[in-house]
Amino acid sequence: MTVVEIDLSDPESSRDPAATYGAARERSAVARLVAPGMPPMWAVTRYAPARALLTDPRLALGEATFALLPTLVAAEYLPYLRTMQQMEGPEHARLRSAVSPAFTPARAAAFRPRAEAIVDAALARVAAGRVDLVEVARPLPIEIICALVGVPEDERAPWHEFGAAVATGHGPAFVEAVPRIIEAARAAVEAARARRGDDVLSTLVRTPDGPTDTELVTLVWQLLLAGQVPALLVPNAVHALLTHRGSAAALRADPALLPNAVEELIRWCGPQLLSLPRIAQEDVELDDVTIGKGDMVSAALVGANRDPRVFTDPDVLRLDRPNANAHLGFAHGPHFCLGAGLARMQTEVTLRAVLRRAPRLPEPDEAARRPDPGTWRLTSLPVLLDAPRPGAPRLR
Repeated sequence: MTVVEIDLSDPESSRDPAATYGAARERSAVARLVAPGMPPMWAVTRYAPARALLTDPRLALGEATFALLPTLVAAEYLPYLRTMQQMEGPEHARLRSAVSPAFTPARAAAFRPRAEAIVDAALARVAAGRVDLVEVARPLPIEIICALVGVPEDERAPWHEFGAAVATGHGPAFVEAVPRIIEAARAAVEAARARRGDDVLSTLVRTPDGPTDTELVTLVWQLLLAGQVPALLVPNAVHALLTHRGSAAALRADPALLPNAVEELIRWCGPQLLSLPRIAQEDVELDDVTIGKGDMVSAALVGANRDPRVFTDPDVLRLDRPNANAHLGFAHGPHFCLGAGLARMQTEVTLRAVLRRAPRLPEPDEAARRPDPGTWRLTSLPVLLDAPRPGAPRLR
């Protein structure tokens, strides 16, 4: 059997990853990812085996998954960078259980009014006319993360710098920011012990058998990393709505569609193309392809989420799709995204607020993307916005 390959250095694979992975998916459930200097890596392109991969003990997350950053950061900060994503088995289960009380659906719902206030206040400061929605969306997750962990408003400026550094990826600015992020997270944990608030850290420091201080600092680090997802998803989602005739108008006319629309938008244009790579603990046979022990393998989310074996007319954006929430955008199994409820809520709140401003694309569409084999992201999304209407009713 000829092994299907996807050349990540081919500009087309970044320009239209859905088409690239879709073509590979219809040839094989497994494709080899190739690029100059890259070690052996595989992608599972179909939904069922990709979902199974995420719970297969033969394919485990581990230190090799996160090998790059630790070589660049001072040793004293390394314990704080080992998140739950790098853990498996009982160690992962214990820590996830310890922090879960702060991430229940009920807590996400309770936090919603504060998120709405943050987003509404931020958009109220955006003038009518032409704006770059990427720049508008970028700071919103940081504001919400700061509120979640109890950082006062007058102390949030450095956190916005951290968010900007994290958004660059593993470059020099990112590495240089790590010590400052860890020190700020330590200070946030200490402050949480001195108050009786209802934020995430205040809740967890009072939880019996809760996480250690090191684990709490690591949780803040993980929240900062995960907070980039809504910042990338919202521009993707708005661009998708505005380039599919009638979609934005449909949501404005029937806001009850929005929760399901968020699921469909995550399926259709979620920013993460590949899951975190797992390491084969032994030789694994998938669809007549042998993944060798020690090889890396990822779930191709962009392929799985458009698999016609699961989603009817998968390349069509359907805001009322009945099984939209079956997507793998938040992974699956023990490593299902702990903050999925918060991410959904935050995305919905932000889209509601943006839609109230009747966004339109200029002619021609000037959206620009960054070539990135792992992330589907816009670097710029110029849109035209109406002026905010004082006292306008919320889309609910």
